[in-house]
Amino acid sequence: MNKILELREKRAKAWEAAKNFLDSKRKDDGLLSAEDTATYDKMEADVVALGKEIDRLERQAAIDAELARPTSMPIMNQPGEGGRMPEKKTGRASDEYREAFWNVIRDKGNPYELKNTLTIGTDSEGGYLVPDEFERKLIDALQEENFFRGLATVIKTSSGDRKIPVVTGHGEAAWMDENGLYPESDETFGIKSISAYKLGTAIKISEELLNDSVFDLEGYIAREFARRIGTKEEEAFFIGDGTSKPTGVLVDAEDGVTASSVNITFDDIMDLYHSLRSPYRSKAVWILNDSTVKALRKLKDGNQNYIWQPSLQVGQPDTILNRPYYTTTFAPELKAGNKVIAFGDFSYYWIADRQGRSFKRLNELYAANGQIGFLASQRVDGKLILPEAVKTLKIKGSTSSGS
Repeated sequence: MNKILELREKRAKAWEAAKNFLDSKRKDDGLLSAEDTATYDKMEADVVALGKEIDRLERQAAIDAELARPTSMPIMNQPGEGGRMPEKKTGRASDEYREAFWNVIRDKGNPYELKNTLTIGTDSEGGYLVPDEFERKLIDALQEENFFRGLATVIKTSSGDRKIPVVTGHGEAAWMDENGLYPESDETFGIKSISAYKLGTAIKISEELLNDSVFDLEGYIAREFARRIGTKEEEAFFIGDGTSKPTGVLVDAEDGVTASSVNITFDDIMDLYHSLRSPYRSKAVWILNDSTVKALRKLKDGNQNYIWQPSLQVGQPDTILNRPYYTTTFAPELKAGNKVIAFGDFSYYWIADRQGRSFKRLNELYAANGQIGFLASQRVDGKLILPEAVKTLKIKGSTSSGS
C-alpha cells in the first residue's frame, strides 16, 4: 500500500511539472512549438504510465485481499450450547452438486451417477449450470474485467423477459386557497422490457493441463470466462444496438451538448456538466476514450486550474471537474458525428443477469490437437431505464459513410 501512495505522489508531482511546462511554453496563440509538443507528450506519457502501474498494483492488492479471506465460516458456538446445526445446502449450492460438476468437467467418476446428481442443473443444450459458489466467483471476476458492472444496477432474473415500470412524468404541488380542494397531479408511468440474450465462448485446454492435479482449473476457467465475456459485455453495455444483444447507454442517453469541432473546449465540458439535472450530478461520472482524456488534460477552468486532476488517495479515481471518470476502448474517438463523452448517473442503467451460467464439455471436437473444449455461456441484457440520467457530448458533423 505504501508503494501505491508513493507512486500517486510521484504522479502528482510529474503532472504538476507537465502543467508548469505547458504554461511556460505556450505561445500567445495558445500553441506549442513542435519541439515543446514532443517534450510535453513525453511528460504526459510518464503520467499515464504511472497511472497504469497504480491501477495494476491496486488490482493486485484487491486479489491478494480476496485470496486471504477465510474459505469457510468459523465455528462460533461452544460445545454443549445447543446451537442449531447449519441448514443443509441443496440444489446447485450443495457439496454433492459442486463435486459432481467438477468431476464431469475433468471427466472423472461414473457418468451415470454424475448425470443423476446434475439433473437439476441440466440446460437445454446438454450443458450444466455451474454451482452457486462458482457462479459467485464468475460474477466477481466479471466485475473486475468490466467496470460498467460496478456503476450499473445489477438484478437477477429467473426467466427471459421482465417488465420494469418507470416514471415518465412527475406529479406537482400547487398553491391553493384555505379549505380549497387539493389539486390532483399523478405520476405517469411507462414500461421498459428487459430480455436475456445469450453470450458464449469456447475455452480450450490441453489434456495435459486438465489431468494435472496441481493445475487450478477453476481459477483458469473463471479468468478466461471473465476476460472474454466481460469484454463483450462492456462493448454491448456502451454501444450495443439492442439486436440480439443489450442496448448500449450511448444509444438511449439524451443529447447534452454538440461541440462545434473535435477541439473540445472548457465551455463544451461545462455545458455538458450543466445539461445533466442536479439530482443526477451527485453520483455522476464521466465515461470516455483514453484519447479524449488526453485532449481534456490541456483544458483549464475560468480560474486557470486544469480540469483533469490526478487522485492522491488509494482506491479513488482521477477526476474531471471533480467528478470521477472511467475510460473504455469502446467509447468513440474524437471524430465528427461521434458521441465521445457520456456523463451521468449510470445506476439507472440496469443489467439483468439470468440466473445460471452454463458449461458443456466437448471431448471430440479438439481431440486431434490434444485439447478439450468447454462451451461457456450466460444470458444477460442491459438497458438505460431513465434516459435523462445520462447526457452525451457529440462532435458536430456526420460520421463517414465508409469507403
